[in-house]
Amino acid sequence: MNLLQSSSQFSTVRFLHLHPSSPTPLRTRFLPVRSSLLPYTNQNAKYHRELEAAVDVVERACRICVDVKKSLYSSEGRIVEKNDNTPVTVADFGVQALVSLELSKVFPSIPLVAEEDSDFVRSNNLVDSVVSVVTDKASSNDKPLTNADVLEAIDRGGKNAIVYGTRPATYWVLDPIDGTKGFLKGSEALYVVGLALVVEGDIVLGVMGCPNWKEASSYNSTIDVQGSESVPSRSGILMVAHVGCGTWARQLTDLMGVSAKVPNGWTRCFVDGCHIVPKARFCISDSQTWESVPLSAFFSATSDADGVSDKEILLLPTCCGSLCKYLMVASGRASVFILRARAQRIIKVWDHAVGIICVHEAGGKVTDWKGSDIDLAADQVERRIVFPSMGVLVTNGTIHNQILEMISSTS
Repeated sequence: MNLLQSSSQFSTVRFLHLHPSSPTPLRTRFLPVRSSLLPYTNQNAKYHRELEAAVDVVERACRICVDVKKSLYSSEGRIVEKNDNTPVTVADFGVQALVSLELSKVFPSIPLVAEEDSDFVRSNNLVDSVVSVVTDKASSNDKPLTNADVLEAIDRGGKNAIVYGTRPATYWVLDPIDGTKGFLKGSEALYVVGLALVVEGDIVLGVMGCPNWKEASSYNSTIDVQGSESVPSRSGILMVAHVGCGTWARQLTDLMGVSAKVPNGWTRCFVDGCHIVPKARFCISDSQTWESVPLSAFFSATSDADGVSDKEILLLPTCCGSLCKYLMVASGRASVFILRARAQRIIKVWDHAVGIICVHEAGGKVTDWKGSDIDLAADQVERRIVFPSMGVLVTNGTIHNQILEMISSTS
């Protein structure tokens, strides 16, 4: 199906709240299903083919990240101190080039909105390094990739690549690495590869890959990895969402290039069932403090889960980037992610698009601080920027209006 030639019109997506109304224990809630390439059938998922391609390329992109990150480790398993961001740069641009190349082969008429362009790679003599990591993960092709092929693929998603105008548009949205600080910090900090498809203005599918996601105890999985001690022994997570079909997750497999025994079945994800704000588990932006959030007028914050008082809320220490917070809410580990908009900081669409559909399809809700949906078409030229009024609020849905009322009362 050529999406750009489809005559069908897509109305505003309506998301059902699928979670029970009763509170949930402080753990991820999953419904296990049998193993398959995707958790949806062709009949149920209108964009099954597009989602298959997205899952495949995001998983390969995560392997780029893991391979490049291994270069940060010394033979003793310590992080090697570097004076620049070369490793994350190579991974960032490598992921964007790979995703652009692979998607353009299958869906050549669908453009890409992504974070990077090739100017930095060219000016810092990193072209050969980027081409090397992309060549290793690209699908087989009779013609070897050239430097020009990879640079063109990067620029396909870059600024000024295409002008969309005011009409509803169809395009991919990619964040090659959300949480670059987490990429450089080591095994404990999260980072995410995020890809979404927007059709006629509506987000219809999304895929997030988080290579160093820690398994929750409720996941009932064990990992037996034989390899270097410098690499974390965990398989990460791949989360997918399709409009009307729910949010699902499975473990990322064989990221380390070693023998790993992991379950490959999909599990259904739901937001948590918290129904009162004081019992919610919160995430905020890494660059902001709790005091900058309007709810600080009602509650102080603590990161001590065992010592939350009546006038405190639990603030989860999650690093880095926005998409890992969406992943936390969609998987039921967090109840709320709240982000304050600041005049001096631009909010980019790739930091939110895939997270929005994953949370929606898990039963949650995403709006600005005035309760309006995030308008992906607000940037009428390039679809790269969003302008949420005052900030972004991501919740389990149940306590969304309660928090909006608190924000309104302090404005």
